[in-house]
Amino acid sequence: MDIYEEMKKHLYKLAQKHRLLDEKVMVKGRALSTEEAIGRPLRTDYPLLKGKEKLLQAEFRGALGQAFTDSPYSFSGRLEELLEMPCGTNFEKAAFVAVLNAVMRYLSLAEGTIHCKDEEPEECAEKLAEDIKSRYGTEIRVGMIGFQPAFLESLSKEFNIRLVDLDQDNIGKEKFGVKIEDAKEKTEDLLKWADILVATGSTVANGTITDFLNLDIPVIFFGTTIAGAARIFGFERFCHCSK
Repeated sequence: MDIYEEMKKHLYKLAQKHRLLDEKVMVKGRALSTEEAIGRPLRTDYPLLKGKEKLLQAEFRGALGQAFTDSPYSFSGRLEELLEMPCGTNFEKAAFVAVLNAVMRYLSLAEGTIHCKDEEPEECAEKLAEDIKSRYGTEIRVGMIGFQPAFLESLSKEFNIRLVDLDQDNIGKEKFGVKIEDAKEKTEDLLKWADILVATGSTVANGTITDFLNLDIPVIFFGTTIAGAARIFGFERFCHCSK
């Protein structure tokens, strides 16, 4: 399955149904500053604050949608033009995902498309650990895709956990008693080891999400980036404090 083609088909049908393709609508995307994106959280080790990722924001008729990306450029044009744009580069993928989130938010088909701020990531992390514990107990092995410090700290207190990441500056380092492993080399092994997977929704914006579909274990995606895709495909998503 080409997930981007499927999402494009879905968005096209929505736009056609609501007569959005024939209108000259403007869709704008920009990379938010760290304070706009995440406010002033208690900790300083989020990838956003370290400049490793940018939060691309799209606006559609006043509705906002976001996507994490390492390629923060801009697009302005009609919705139909964006649908004709390929999803080849990381920017093209992220721009499309952000716009998908914004349009679905506008149509009241997706919620929680705006990143939480300040102390809310910590609150979200605690809620996630509580949710997993209540459903699966603590005697499980949790695999985590993508470094999110609050989530890692909270989950590591309750579960046996392994984490893989793509950021070379993180790989090999120990955070909260967990050694960060190389996603390119260790993901396959992690998937065999884990009883449950907690994966960043940013995987839908960089193309790696296909590695985490149709698995034999439960997968919980987190974050705003995957808001629209989760609604379309029925993915489980946890994003307790998003707006």
